[in-house]
Amino acid sequence: MNKYKKLITNTIIFGIGTFGSKVLVFLLMPLYTRVLSSTDYGVVDLIIQTSNLLIPIVSLGIANGVIRFGLDRSIRKSEVFSVGLAVILTGFAIFLIFIPIVSKITYISGRTALIYLFVLMSALRTLCSQFVRSKEYVRLYAFDGLLSTFTTIVFNVLLLVVFKLGITGYILAIVISDLLSTVFLFSAAKLKRYVHLNHINKDLARAMVRYSLPLIPSTIFWWMTNVSNRFIVAHVLGNEANGLFAVSYKIPTIIVLISNIFMDAWQMSAVSEEDKRSRAKFFSKVFNVYQSILFLSASCIILFSKFITKILVSESFYLSWKYIPILVMATTFSCLVTFLGSVYMVEKKSYLTLSTTVVGAVTNVVLTFLLIDKFGVNGAAFATFISYFTVFLIRAKNTSNFITIKWNVPKLVINTIIVLCQSIIMIFEVKYWIIYEIILVSLMMLINFSLIWNNVKKLIKK
Repeated sequence: MNKYKKLITNTIIFGIGTFGSKVLVFLLMPLYTRVLSSTDYGVVDLIIQTSNLLIPIVSLGIANGVIRFGLDRSIRKSEVFSVGLAVILTGFAIFLIFIPIVSKITYISGRTALIYLFVLMSALRTLCSQFVRSKEYVRLYAFDGLLSTFTTIVFNVLLLVVFKLGITGYILAIVISDLLSTVFLFSAAKLKRYVHLNHINKDLARAMVRYSLPLIPSTIFWWMTNVSNRFIVAHVLGNEANGLFAVSYKIPTIIVLISNIFMDAWQMSAVSEEDKRSRAKFFSKVFNVYQSILFLSASCIILFSKFITKILVSESFYLSWKYIPILVMATTFSCLVTFLGSVYMVEKKSYLTLSTTVVGAVTNVVLTFLLIDKFGVNGAAFATFISYFTVFLIRAKNTSNFITIKWNVPKLVINTIIVLCQSIIMIFEVKYWIIYEIILVSLMMLINFSLIWNNVKKLIKK
């Protein structure tokens, strides 16, 4: 199959599953913001983000090794899966020793057992889903996304509305959904036949851990870039302000959704492309279409940020729209950074992923502290944008040592200026802002839509 056709086919299949698992859960925002107060939502966000921080530490980030080595045709799949499972079970057993320490964290107090279940089930589900993806069972992977959607919705409604369990119900719904997803994948893909814990390939285990280890601090620093400012906002401005900030973060995830649909398929195509001569051309073409889609999506979301917020959240959360424009810009560049990270994945240069991520995390924390007192929550949002923008510039320069991507620099600069102007106009509610926004979105479409449409027409012809 033609590599472009394969990329698009896999993107569509992953899109079906991701649309279900992400978009429909995203539409639960009206439920969350009506059942939970802004303070409770701020606490829930901190608990979830803390758990997400613990997962790569407990599992040694082995899921990264599973997808990378699982896609390598020269390595036995059973050895890859067995190493991944052994590392997760061992890491979790060690993690149990730290229960007394974890239970003393203020906002986790009384919910330690749920945190442990969250970490275990999330790690196991990620292991199974990444291994299934490495086996190129893309339809099964997509169907699991739909199944996860259904169970998440059912248990959210049951635990939050019927039983009114609040924060505990929110977390428990995710845990149960991950459990059912793990059982489904293990059964449907017959993963039992790949479990050989008594015969672990030690050389492969060392190679996978060596690849994954630098990605642990990398994940932690990404977490710092994405989430640290929420803890700072909670500390400086209070949980209520953090609740609004957390809700505003949900809207830009529309862009992350679009990006993740593509990146799931792209990682498979990027690794399988072995011809170095055609690789640069492949990466260049795909990146230029990818960035056009991202910026066009960002421009439209900024235009409709008030409208989207009005529909998706309760009245008490409506002011969160003010933080969306800058966060949309930050999210757009985070997606561009992720694309460039695929170069490091192909080359197995995980230490470069770490070093560039450290720069972003430190930049974000320092700027958040400097800007939050003067500009409030939007100061934290702008700090995140600058941190991702900085990492993008570094990776754009650094990845050229491995793959020479032909950048359309003028378009990239113009796209960035347009969304920046849109953000300023929207935040300050400039007089006749709606007219200016429509003009800028139209300009964005004029610059980017033709490239997207031409590629769509080529695919239709094929």
